[in-house]
Amino acid sequence: MFIKGLVGLAPMAGVADLAFRQICREFGCEYEVSEMVSAKAMTFHDKKTDALLENDGAPWAIQLFGHEPEIMAQATSMILEKKPNVIDINMGCPVPKIVSSGDGSALMKAPKLCEEVAKAVISESAGIPVSVKIRAGWDKNSINAPEIAKRLEQCGVAMICVHGRTREQLYAPGVDHKVIADVKKAVSIPVIGNGGIKNGADAVKMIEDTGCDGVMIGMGVLGAPWVFREVKAAIRGEKCEETPKIEQRLEIAMRHAEKTVALKGEKLGMIQFRKHMAWYLKGIRNAAQYKCEGTNISTLKQAYALCEKILKEQEES
Repeated sequence: MFIKGLVGLAPMAGVADLAFRQICREFGCEYEVSEMVSAKAMTFHDKKTDALLENDGAPWAIQLFGHEPEIMAQATSMILEKKPNVIDINMGCPVPKIVSSGDGSALMKAPKLCEEVAKAVISESAGIPVSVKIRAGWDKNSINAPEIAKRLEQCGVAMICVHGRTREQLYAPGVDHKVIADVKKAVSIPVIGNGGIKNGADAVKMIEDTGCDGVMIGMGVLGAPWVFREVKAAIRGEKCEETPKIEQRLEIAMRHAEKTVALKGEKLGMIQFRKHMAWYLKGIRNAAQYKCEGTNISTLKQAYALCEKILKEQEES
């Protein structure tokens, strides 16, 4: 699982469901992480949480978030029945509603608590490797990713993924490769780089700049799952296939829609797929108009009709 050149999908809430992971897998994604799962919700047997833990038997990691060691331990023991290959701890999410509860990247303000959470999860992991996702730090005055990484390694964590931005930066342009390089130097376990990867050149630069063992792609894959194919080719020093043309892109989008509906039913599936449809349309002529129309699709038939309209109008223009 932890190999040189690993190319994985970042755990994006509301995005990385099973249907999306399956599409990414088609284009060469080697490492899949679930949407982040609330440890507290797990212990309450929340039905919505169960929906985040759908898998088809492929190797995967389940990501838990929380800041209470006892609850994180309890949730860990509960997710074992889902047969994850890795258990990942979220110490990097910057979203206000997460950090306001002391979870996600808020943990980086409390290094000792980071240790306690990691030890609690490892104690209940039944030998399954535990990884942790962190950020550069809380803000520009507290860049402590190397220190946190060393503490986590000493606790028994098997891999660290570093997003090269602080919590304060959220997803603003610019990723600090130096902090990822510093983490790599600080620990002997594998380090995965994350943040700002939109194409093969971005991935190669991150690896060259930091010495990281692999990369994890987040926002760069939205509406473009073929980026995995491009990144893997670039890492191997090979020429990649061309970016899919509009017709191919829409075929991929509809295959994604069909998988989503098969998993969640047409009503819920199409509601959740609308944002993906907008991402697939990025860069197409008259995209704003088509995205607006896509916000109203509620059936596969309507989605197919929109695709046919787009193709016809693109050919005529």
